[in-house]
Amino acid sequence: MSTSTAGKRRVAVATTSQLAADAAMEVQDAGGNAVDCALAASLLTMNTEPGVCALAGGAYVTVWGPSAGPVTIDGNVAVPGRGLGEERRKLGTESIRMDYGGGIETLIGAGSVGVPGSLAAVERAWQRFGSAEWPALFAPVIRAARDGFPLSSACRYYLGYSGDVIFGRSRDGYEALHRDNGELCNAGESIVVPHLADSLDAIAHEGARIFYRGELADRIVDHVQAGEGMVTKDDLAEYEAIERASLTSVLGDWQIASNPAPAVGGSVLTAMLEAFARTAHTRWTTPALADLVQIFHASLDYRRAHLDLANDVGSAASNLLADARSGQLLGRYTSASTVHTSAVDDSGLGCAVTASSGYGSGEMPAGTGLWLNNCIGELELNRRGLDAGPIGARLPSNMAPTVCRPGGDSGRVMAVGSPGADRITTALAQALINRFKFHWPLVDAIAHPRIHVDTSGNTDRLMAEPGLDLPDTALPLTQFETKGMYFGGVAAALFDPADGFVVAADPRREGATAVSDAMPPVC
Repeated sequence: MSTSTAGKRRVAVATTSQLAADAAMEVQDAGGNAVDCALAASLLTMNTEPGVCALAGGAYVTVWGPSAGPVTIDGNVAVPGRGLGEERRKLGTESIRMDYGGGIETLIGAGSVGVPGSLAAVERAWQRFGSAEWPALFAPVIRAARDGFPLSSACRYYLGYSGDVIFGRSRDGYEALHRDNGELCNAGESIVVPHLADSLDAIAHEGARIFYRGELADRIVDHVQAGEGMVTKDDLAEYEAIERASLTSVLGDWQIASNPAPAVGGSVLTAMLEAFARTAHTRWTTPALADLVQIFHASLDYRRAHLDLANDVGSAASNLLADARSGQLLGRYTSASTVHTSAVDDSGLGCAVTASSGYGSGEMPAGTGLWLNNCIGELELNRRGLDAGPIGARLPSNMAPTVCRPGGDSGRVMAVGSPGADRITTALAQALINRFKFHWPLVDAIAHPRIHVDTSGNTDRLMAEPGLDLPDTALPLTQFETKGMYFGGVAAALFDPADGFVVAADPRREGATAVSDAMPPVC
């Protein structure tokens, strides 16, 4: 493959860390396009954000090029248990409670592990849209895993709650995150996860097959089965990433493509955007915020009542979107862990990747360096718990990686997404409204103060950052003193043939941006 300057695409990326942004630029230099660069950065973040994410979790990849419609590749975690009798199900879990996020209850252990799909999604996206060599995508993350990577402050914050009770369950995992005296490593200290580089090197040479049907699959299944979990060899061997047409909507002059059902994040985001698009607001006023609160409350309440436990998510999501498009949604009330990368290139190709492994099961098969997800036990999202659904079904997800294009053949494209559990959809909705309905510069659209309606507890609450003229509502108010990572971490990359690249990483979270052969940014 030629790597001459003339054959390279110029690429811009917004992602979780400088290490991930550098990985994207390294792959661009090896002939990668926006998809290759997004995947390389995502592999870096999945494997160097311990506690926040891990490779053995779930991911979605949304891709939209200039000559074809948008697609979303579903690599979310699936319900395990192929070949197991009922007597072997619902075992191997431990319920724990952490003070993280104001207090959460989650299930950990081998029984909380679902069938991981992130690697399958990465491979499928690369096969369909990539231009670099497969090993090139892994070179930066293998080097980081072998040499050590700095523990991010976001990881250290979460590990302060979970480092012992979850991530101290395996010997290799404990060794990776603790000093010799047993103290948890601090932010900035170098982390080396035993055996992780070897596992990634094997995947780079043999492809995802070794993870789903080879030696790594055997080690994962043997470990989970020894802990009375439900993942079997058939679960891994039969797992496939699924490519679907993205769910689309229109905001201003732009088309928005996001994650379709059975994930719920894209449907909820689309409903929020379509409902607010019907209003006449052109800036944030108290009445505009009042409408936004009502839209958020109605959308999230509908999700809680109808989407999270639906047997047919597609049908339930269609009803939500019908309400939004008819104007009924606005009148209904008068009421974690993820990483994200966005990349675009100068051909007009956009790619958004969001990945999660839940709160982490604490399980790490010996000799692999791979932490396993606890998505079956992520109770506030998978409300069915160990009765998650039919074997092979995808678990519920808030993830909503999104790519946007204006009408007509302008060549402009923007990739955007956010981590943040149930704040993903509200964070993205506000950033997209600011950019495409109010026509704000991208950096300002992301930095502006946000609200969220929290429907996770016994009482729904309005959560708000400072700097907004809030309306009077029936919802109790929690006013934050400063902007914070609770409200998401939107990352966006925009390409315009006339103006070049613009990238923005949310000031609420650690993040980084990079542009190859950069032009002066124009917002």
